[in-house]
Amino acid sequence: MGIKILQQSKSRKQKAEAYKLFAKASDMGNLKAMEKMADALLFGNFGMQNITAAIQLYESLAKEGSYKAQNALGFLSSCGIGMEYNQAKALIYYTFGSAGGSMISQMILGYRYLSGISVLQNCEVALSHYKKVADYIADKLEKSEGVPVEKVRLTERPENLSSNSEILDWDIYQYYKFLAERGDVQIQVSLGQLHLIGRKGLDQDYYKALYYFLKAAKAGSANAMAFIGKMYLEGNVAAPQNNATAFKYFSMAANKGNAIGLHGLGLLYFYGKGVPVNYAEALKYFQKAAEKGWPDAQFQLGFMYYSGSGVRKDYKLAFKYFYLASQSGQPLAIYYLAKMYATGTGVLRSCRTAVEKKLKSLKKRRCIQWHFSYGIELPFKDVRLARRLYDMAAKTSPDAHIPVFFALMKLETVHLFQDILFFNFTMRWKWMKLDNTLGPYWDLFVIGLIVAVLIFLLRNRYL
Repeated sequence: MGIKILQQSKSRKQKAEAYKLFAKASDMGNLKAMEKMADALLFGNFGMQNITAAIQLYESLAKEGSYKAQNALGFLSSCGIGMEYNQAKALIYYTFGSAGGSMISQMILGYRYLSGISVLQNCEVALSHYKKVADYIADKLEKSEGVPVEKVRLTERPENLSSNSEILDWDIYQYYKFLAERGDVQIQVSLGQLHLIGRKGLDQDYYKALYYFLKAAKAGSANAMAFIGKMYLEGNVAAPQNNATAFKYFSMAANKGNAIGLHGLGLLYFYGKGVPVNYAEALKYFQKAAEKGWPDAQFQLGFMYYSGSGVRKDYKLAFKYFYLASQSGQPLAIYYLAKMYATGTGVLRSCRTAVEKKLKSLKKRRCIQWHFSYGIELPFKDVRLARRLYDMAAKTSPDAHIPVFFALMKLETVHLFQDILFFNFTMRWKWMKLDNTLGPYWDLFVIGLIVAVLIFLLRNRYL
């Protein structure tokens, strides 16, 4: 009950009510409620922040086998927050957490072995940890055989001020609702999608989604027809699972050349839903949808050639279609590319490439945020992000301008020499050695350089 209130709550008062229920359940020994209360005490979500009490609760939960508590204790130990700074103990906590089935612990251990934090750097071990998380996510995705929802984009009109916002203002929603009732087909489809997946602050409402899709389909929208097919294929309270109805709407969309409809028909024939399994028909529809650039159809083609489903195994073609789909961010395509690199299937085996692909796949499923939640920096540098953060620092205080100026000079110099000029063609260890030697005295070096340039200019001027 508390979780349901917390998920639906928007005000602090409602959230406080949820935590009161967690507190009561925690006193009765409910492990999930205790985990929620420990998190609340650690982050100060409910009442006053109390890290000591949170640690005590986590320790008692860890004895009961809670992997969430193992994760939290590992994080606190690794950062020295409320506990002794102890990387060895943190590693033990994370290891127990991963053994208990924690995907977060698997991610953290993968990062540690990839970067060599408190352990010997080992790409193969890192790959095995990332693989477990990627396999878990891929398994969940593969079990969902429906048509993925394409990206929701409201109208491109200039007055659309909230298309990039995570929350759709109520007044703007009423405006779009008015346009939809007036017969704006594009808005009808967009609102149907928003209600279908519960985006931009709108509750998931299958009845409203179906209502808007039916109105748009009646006006001839192929996208709306395809989404109605999706709803009946997957089944929900508004559209009970019905393969025949799904086939009907997918066919209507496909007849208009719609890629989602073509892909939907391909899925029905591939899995034998409402029609006999027919790989030849599935291949035909997937190819038509892939030609229109639909990434999920490109993935399905790759999977058919990878697994030999109805076609002869061809890893080169599999790689081609996985790669095409991955360029649009299709998570399963990225996952299978990583799998091919990890095993050397159809490509030269590359541990590092496999790890990078798995990380990219996990990022598409929002799993990479675990790294940020647990205070772990990502293994890849981002120069643009660094510049943005330095700019933000400079705006906070006038005193920050000079140190930020020096920091930016160092960043740009390192980027120039390392990535643009000749350091891609020289031994990397030489640059690392230079950076380690010069890094602590960078400010003094720049000041000395500026003074030397000024002296040179002044001398030339008066000579």
